[in-house]
Amino acid sequence: MNNARGRNDRRPRRRRAFVSRKKFCRFCADSSIKIDYKDVRLLRYYITEKGKIVPKRISGTCSSHQRQLTTAIKRARNIALLPFVQSTVKPM
Repeated sequence: MNNARGRNDRRPRRRRAFVSRKKFCRFCADSSIKIDYKDVRLLRYYITEKGKIVPKRISGTCSSHQRQLTTAIKRARNIALLPFVQSTVKPM
């Protein structure tokens, strides 16, 4: 049986809607967490493997806390608590 429809008559496929959960600022939700440049364990959560600062659209922090995080990370880098870049070994 030959199909009478042409190539352009196909129905468009529906894509699944991507449902993401609402991101919230961790520092606004829990006021006991303070941003400090000496708290390296907290700051490492907001740095990628290569040493870049994670943007707020990915981390979910609000604007004011993102600015505080950025200055804290930069201060920690200047006094060598955090590395500027991660060292990688090239394979031979």
